[in-house]
Amino acid sequence: MKRLILASTIGVLSLMSGEPHRQADGRVSVMPSAEAAMSSKLGDLSPFRAIVVDVAGLIDKGDLAGAKTRIKDLEVQWDDAEAGLKPRAAADWHTVDKAIDRALEALRAATPDAVTCKQAVSALLSVMEPAGKS
Repeated sequence: MKRLILASTIGVLSLMSGEPHRQADGRVSVMPSAEAAMSSKLGDLSPFRAIVVDVAGLIDKGDLAGAKTRIKDLEVQWDDAEAGLKPRAAADWHTVDKAIDRALEALRAATPDAVTCKQAVSALLSVMEPAGKS
């Protein structure tokens, strides 16, 4: 039990302090990086990226229902932050917003396809990376 708690704690801390990285087998892992918390023209995207990493992990586990539920958190937080983010860099905001919409669409499909969901979330992470840098 103690090992499970320790492993879970390490995993959560890794997600909080790391940056997603696509492995050769397609899984998303988290690589520690100072850039993950870096501010940008849009501001600090790390809270949004953390949710996307969670979603990617759920997809990797085959839990599309859980991923659909978790991505709703991203949608709500992104929409709540729009007034503060969009004026800073409208073009970057729209690029990220459209990638979020594609990931939402994939996960909310009548019959979601794991490969399509994984691709949409991977693309979202890729879009957030450049938008998260100055």
